[in-house]
Amino acid sequence: MPRITKRTVDAALSDAAGADCFLWDSDVKGFGLRVKPSGIKSYVLKYRIGPRTRRLTIGKHGSPWTPDEARRRALDLLRDVKNGRDPASEKAEARKDLTVADLADLYLDQGPAEKPNKKPSSWVTDRSNIERHIKPLLGRKMGKALTQADVARFQADVAVGKSKADIRTKSRGRAIVAGGKGTAARSLAVLAAILQFGMGRGFIPTNPARGVRLLKGEKKERFLSEAEVAKLADALNAMESEGAVSPSAAAAVRLLLLTGCRKSEILTLRWDWIDPERKCLRLPDSKTGAKIVPLAAAALELLEEFSRRNDSMFVLPAGKGDGHYAGLQKDWERIRARAGLPGLRLHDLRHSFASFAVAEGHSLFMVGKVLGHKQARTTEGYAHLSADPVIAVADRTAARILAAMKTAPNSAPKSPSLTSAKPDRLGSDGSGADS
Repeated sequence: MPRITKRTVDAALSDAAGADCFLWDSDVKGFGLRVKPSGIKSYVLKYRIGPRTRRLTIGKHGSPWTPDEARRRALDLLRDVKNGRDPASEKAEARKDLTVADLADLYLDQGPAEKPNKKPSSWVTDRSNIERHIKPLLGRKMGKALTQADVARFQADVAVGKSKADIRTKSRGRAIVAGGKGTAARSLAVLAAILQFGMGRGFIPTNPARGVRLLKGEKKERFLSEAEVAKLADALNAMESEGAVSPSAAAAVRLLLLTGCRKSEILTLRWDWIDPERKCLRLPDSKTGAKIVPLAAAALELLEEFSRRNDSMFVLPAGKGDGHYAGLQKDWERIRARAGLPGLRLHDLRHSFASFAVAEGHSLFMVGKVLGHKQARTTEGYAHLSADPVIAVADRTAARILAAMKTAPNSAPKSPSLTSAKPDRLGSDGSGADS
């Protein structure tokens, strides 16, 4: 019976027969490691209380539960047992009293260990949905008492704005919390994850979010025409010459237009991520992980003009401090107002890049490669961003057919002019020839 260390934990294997496998510690009686058939490893404590033998799960292996931390916790629990307490019964009783807010806090605290590949930014978004929608509407409700009807009502309430709020964030900051179908669906997705986590830990018997259909938000399919791009460029030039917008803000908008990158990818861009020789950006992280973004000559030229300033590692440095520029949203609202493009979002610049690429006749596969999409279906969403390319295809196709009709052999019946069709060529109901 070895002492449980990181080495022994890493070497521990699950039982081939499909049963839980236990490894007991040589130093602390009753302290052990359980390995499930799935390979999940947890620290446990076995003890006697009166005539009964109880087993309590301390926690899953991984942060914060290392072998040493789990052993210390086991010693604390054994002292409680010596004093007549039953930790397993107390834990079972505590589970009965967990509110949705309690479950949410546990999820935020312990969830990252269970989902190591989930990005920190995603956890920040989850926390926002929890604090601004889930807790205000469901936080006080007991987790075990939550029903599917409660969950469905929660989504409907967020959609109609029952969690709307105007929150003061800093001395001069505000967060305007709005509702809507998209917000409701995202909040429900987070709630479902919390409830699944609670069910997995044995805090609640079932996940009442199962079976509740997510609302579909309104699609925001906004893209720029060539004329609107010109208006935006004119506004940028004018505001920059007047000193009404910072060089970082102007450069950020131009780079978003010329690269199709996401806002975060441009704002956090560092000089050492730019590879001018191979004409690309080498981003160590993004929404879809590390990726390479091809750079057009126009984007490279812009980056060369926007040379390194104040020895900052960032292409777009902050006005104060050593960080990167972070005030783009406020500057963008003034820029789009000057350009006469109200409601245009920064992400619409990425949509516009894709729309122009599709309009040029490039395949969705190649457009997806430029944008860094991992799944083809993501790029397919851009295929219908602009009606112009579709209309252009129809125009060119019809023009070619019409040209063929006009150059038909003289022996063939003369095709009627499409611009001078006569009433007697219509069907009896006036809708066209019989089919």
